[in-house]
Amino acid sequence: MSEFVIAVSELTRRFGAMTALASVTLSLPRGSVYGLVGANGAGKTTLIKHILGLLRAQEGSVRIFGYDPVADPVAVLSRVGYLSEENDIPGWMRIEELIRYSRAFYPAWDDAYAEELRKMFALDPMAKVKSLSKGQKARAGLLIALAHRPELLVLDEPSSGLDPIVRRDILGAVIRSVAEEGRTVLFSSHLLEEVEQVADHVTMISGGRIVVSAPLNEIKESHRAGERLPTLDEIFIAHAAGAAPEG
Repeated sequence: MSEFVIAVSELTRRFGAMTALASVTLSLPRGSVYGLVGANGAGKTTLIKHILGLLRAQEGSVRIFGYDPVADPVAVLSRVGYLSEENDIPGWMRIEELIRYSRAFYPAWDDAYAEELRKMFALDPMAKVKSLSKGQKARAGLLIALAHRPELLVLDEPSSGLDPIVRRDILGAVIRSVAEEGRTVLFSSHLLEEVEQVADHVTMISGGRIVVSAPLNEIKESHRAGERLPTLDEIFIAHAAGAAPEG
């Protein structure tokens, strides 16, 4: 078994004349929260689609738990929980139906944990998905992503456009899933303050290239200006502008 949950090597992806990812190399060991940050269009979602096996590598390689997610989707996806910004779940289903439907896809589904999450997120089991607010839909999507206790939880802009209380709920669930069970989270967001609250390790991507990838405390310490540690937002702006911060 691979020591890395995610191992991406020299991954390049082009869409016509546009290069979405340029020689991206990334290795994520088990048991921490990894923040993937960058502006909209930087390449975050394209990278995540390769990790989930939704896109085949044109150049380079992608391995999840040591498997190619395109060639061995069953070996990968049953161990992955995923929540995207779109969170496209069937609107005609009631919450209780959504839970029963989703349970069938995951041998490790935990009914008691699913019910615990449903109560935590204050989701009415009889409510139809189409009647839910955006925040409630995000909570329902997170329930489905977490209830089978995945080894890898992938969150792609999960809280974009949500109110602070819902964002806090999502971040709280991420923290609990890692702290209590030692699982791995890949958390993609352009809200750098949010990532800074939960991430152990941060990878910054700009124009399809990784510009920084290191433990969060090391990144902040290496950009220290005198007594003051910069925010992740300040560090990213400096890198995106192509200038090194002072200090």
